[in-house]
This record gives sequence, structure tokens and C-alpha cells, in this order.
Amino acid sequence: MLELFGKNDRKPSHCDGYSRRDFLKVGGMAAGGLSLSQLLGMEAKARTGSSHKAVINIYLPGGPSHLDMFDLKPDAPSEIRGDFQPISTNVPGIQICELFPKLAKMADKYAIIRSLADSDGAHDCYQCMTGHKKRDNAPAGGWPAWGSWVSKLHGSKPGIPANVSLMYPTGNRTWGEAGTGGFIGNSHAPMGLVDKDPNARAKSMTLQGMSLDRLMDREALRASMDKLKANIDTTGQMEGLDTYNRQALEILADGNLAAALDVSQEHPSVVERYGMNDPKYQR
Repeated sequence: MLELFGKNDRKPSHCDGYSRRDFLKVGGMAAGGLSLSQLLGMEAKARTGSSHKAVINIYLPGGPSHLDMFDLKPDAPSEIRGDFQPISTNVPGIQICELFPKLAKMADKYAIIRSLADSDGAHDCYQCMTGHKKRDNAPAGGWPAWGSWVSKLHGSKPGIPANVSLMYPTGNRTWGEAGTGGFIGNSHAPMGLVDKDPNARAKSMTLQGMSLDRLMDREALRASMDKLKANIDTTGQMEGLDTYNRQALEILADGNLAAALDVSQEHPSVVERYGMNDPKYQR
């Protein structure tokens, strides 16, 4: 399907004269005469495709300013720029903070985005986590965090949840909680993987003193009881619980997630770099 872009006169558009709706047409999407089906066909013929990638969102509640890390503005007045000095990277023209000498050696491996803006003017993570402003009218259940959308659209692999959080509980969602599943359901909320003891979570995800057959027997009994509860459930919570139980069972039976979280298997020198035994990094 080929659609020619045209100006939308029914409502104000962006400064380039086109609204987002102008580019998205029901039934297909095309650019320059090349439709999505043609693109997929060419991709299949070439036996190439987009690779699955993991996204790690490092959110620092109360963390350093961008002006102190990746956009130091050394020519700005002293009352604006930070206390640190810029250093050159392995990419000509790109400078970052002097505290990041190792990152400076691999600037060709990442992209620095300096065009982000907070249109809410609030000192919290709401817009970062949901893509919406607080004054936007949220639907019942609230706006999902973007990790929850990944879980909803792509699903999870057996034993590996699609949306996990290494964020410690702050007790204040506006400061730095990892978000919720919002209106798409609690089953897509991030699975919390943080514990004060870094090895505790890994241990809780393995079978200890129980065989897999015995676990399956217990699961069958639990499922039969939950079926009775579901008949009288009117809140929709049982659907989310079913997903949690399925994920928990897959994690226990598979073991891959537990292995990934088992820092005792990591080389001690690597663990030390993350401050494992340094009191100032302990909570």
C-alpha cells in the first residue's frame, strides 16, 4: 500500500507541516513507494533480519547532572558548568567527563543523546518511565512503563522474564521506582530482582531440597485451587497471578536467570570493581 503524505488540515500539525498521523495509515505504511511487505520480503530474501537486543535502562535517582557527565560545556560561565573537566575520547570532537577514562576509550561504541527535554518541569522520573507527562489524563490503571510495553508486545522467553528491574525500592515512585504495568496489567510490570544480599535472589530462583517432579505436583494442586478462585474473581487480579506463577515455575525449572544473577560465579576482580566489599556502596 502506498500513501502520499499530505497536510492534515483538521488540527494543528508540527512545524514541518506534517503530523504523526500523516505518516501512519491504517492498512499499511510506505515510504518512497516501498511498502512494509516489500521490505520484509527483501529482508527474507537476503536472509537478514533485525537482531534481538537487550536494553539496559540505567536510571540514577538523584544522580549526577548531564552537565557533569557527557555534556560539560567547558566554555559556559563558571556558575553554569560543573566542577569537572572534559577529556577527549577515541572519537574526534567528542569529549566527556574526566571521571570516565574507560568510557572515553570506547566512545565509538555508544551514542550520546543531547536533545532530550523534560516538558513537565518536574523533578521525578514519571516522563522518563512512561513517556507521558503527569498532567496527561491517564487511563484507568495508569500509564505503563516502557519496559512493560516490551513485555506486552514481545513477550518473554521460557525462564527469562521480558521486563526485570534491578532498582532497589525507594518507597517513592516519582523518585525512582521502575514503574508498573499500568493499564496493560500487572503481569507486565517489571520483575524485581534486587535484594540486600546480592546472592539471595539467585538462591531463591533454584530448587533447594526439592525435585522437579515434586514441584510439578505442587503446581498442579495450586492450579486446581486457583481455578476455583478465578470463578469468583471480578477484579482481574487472578490473570496477573497466573502469569506470575507461570514465570516463577519457568524460572525454577530452567535455571538460566538464577545463573545470570549468581555473582559468586563472576571473577572476584570484576565484582570488586562494582564495590562489593566497599562499605560506601552498601545499602
